[in-house]
Amino acid sequence: MKPVLIIRTGQAPDSIRARHGDFPHWFRLGAQLAPRRLHVVNVAAGERLPSPQEVCGALITGSAAMVTDRAPWSEETAGWIRNAMDVDLPLLGVCYGHQLMAHALGGRVDYLPGGREIGTLPIDLLPEAAGDSLAASLPLQFRAHTTHEQSVMEIPEGATVLARSERDPHHLIRYGKNAISVQFHPEFNADVMRAYIKRKHQDMRREGFDPHHTYRQVAATPIARRLLKMFSRHHGLSHASR
Repeated sequence: MKPVLIIRTGQAPDSIRARHGDFPHWFRLGAQLAPRRLHVVNVAAGERLPSPQEVCGALITGSAAMVTDRAPWSEETAGWIRNAMDVDLPLLGVCYGHQLMAHALGGRVDYLPGGREIGTLPIDLLPEAAGDSLAASLPLQFRAHTTHEQSVMEIPEGATVLARSERDPHHLIRYGKNAISVQFHPEFNADVMRAYIKRKHQDMRREGFDPHHTYRQVAATPIARRLLKMFSRHHGLSHASR
């Protein structure tokens, strides 16, 4: 049985990792993946990716890095994404993974105008989601955890935007029948979101945001969190789908 690949593009800050775990753990729980089926590759540390034909699907994590820096490991991963698209491998990118997928497939990534987007925010489904194999089952509006400075400014040719926030028009993108990405964080729980806000409070104040208000607005995001499970089940990756 082929493994499920987690492409690790970074790691949670030390203080958060010590208390809440790290990206692969959050993705495994959210997508209901069996530990024995996981293959985690830390591309940011120089680890090599297997051929797309050697895995049954891939989840691409977030990162503190910036896609616009075009680090060698990031550009190599972008090339891997293009190869994976050629064989219709199930792909789900999150935050940095979302931006990297868009960049790899011909879109443009840059800093979000107006500064970072952080906190539990409403996400609005677009009419284009009505016929989507995953997004069609989502409500017209749902809450999601966000923390990012860069975003997808222009989507690749042929891609479809399925959801947006007030400030970011490209929160959920469909690239092909098996490939989708999200700017928000379906793998976060409320405690993790609060921990990120605490860590970023000085940056938020400097940028004119009220971290205390943002902290108070944090809430559970069961619909956003469900997206990981839906993707995993839809493509037969989770233990619940077998």
